Amino acid sequence: MTTLQLGQTDLTVSRLSYGCMRIVGTWNPGEITSARAESAREALIAAYEAGYTLFDHADIYCSGACEEHHGRLLKDSPELRRQTIIATKCGIRFGNTPNPGDPGRYDFSKDWILKSCEGSLKRLGVETIDLYQLHRPDVLMNPEEVAEAFTALHRSGKVRWFGVSNFLPTHVSLLQKSLPFPIVSNQVEVSLKRLDCFVDGTLDQCLADGIVPLSWSPLGGGSLGEGQAAPADDAKRLALLEAMDKVAIAHAVSRTVIALAWLMKHPSGIIPIVGSANPANIADSAKADGLELSREEWYTLYVAARGERMP
Repeated sequence: MTTLQLGQTDLTVSRLSYGCMRIVGTWNPGEITSARAESAREALIAAYEAGYTLFDHADIYCSGACEEHHGRLLKDSPELRRQTIIATKCGIRFGNTPNPGDPGRYDFSKDWILKSCEGSLKRLGVETIDLYQLHRPDVLMNPEEVAEAFTALHRSGKVRWFGVSNFLPTHVSLLQKSLPFPIVSNQVEVSLKRLDCFVDGTLDQCLADGIVPLSWSPLGGGSLGEGQAAPADDAKRLALLEAMDKVAIAHAVSRTVIALAWLMKHPSGIIPIVGSANPANIADSAKADGLELSREEWYTLYVAARGERMP
């Protein structure tokens, strides 16, 4: 797979990222069987074999189990660490933790960021996280407190670069003012099913400031992937899938590949995060690397996704 420099960093990453949220097949650690553990290992190995080097995690994915299983693979196969760029996230706290009755919430306090990072480092079995991201905007965020946490992690060598996730441009600008180093990524939901980032300034800011957009759910939660159908009464989605299939046939690839290539054409340099745990799908998705859609094909899909012609 093609590699590139990740924005303003010194990190070299694959053109697509592999998302590890689904590798163990559950959100409940108690449901992880030996079969699920083996499936996680097979999915990760398939990603390496297909050329993915940027791996996306979060501390909440199966309560840290996804990080743990990746860490086990890296321990068993230390040669893989040299070709692995690890991105993970913090800041989401589930309800009833640590105390019964505690609400689900977001936490960008210095203590929580530092504690969360230590947990991810331990589970992954690494000394340094390459890209550490705040998961969802904390309404109580104190930018100076976040800057203190980030600076401490950077100076200690525990984190190389920092990013955010699901941040609006105003959130990014607010935080950046307090940081002594750049925010290098913004992981956002963008796809042919979710077009907000094209018009709310998110991708404009990424392009202007050299921030790399990482696309989570690039297949619209799987609804844009191969084999998916639209309800008969959903004319907009039917038209979109028909348009995608037409372009896919023209390029002799799957609908999945078209959905990913469509994102990758944007000049902001969107890196789609492929989240399938199926080895065949992981390999197929990699075919989006190098597929160049024409401007006409891109707009055909954009108009279909909008459900109305351009103004």
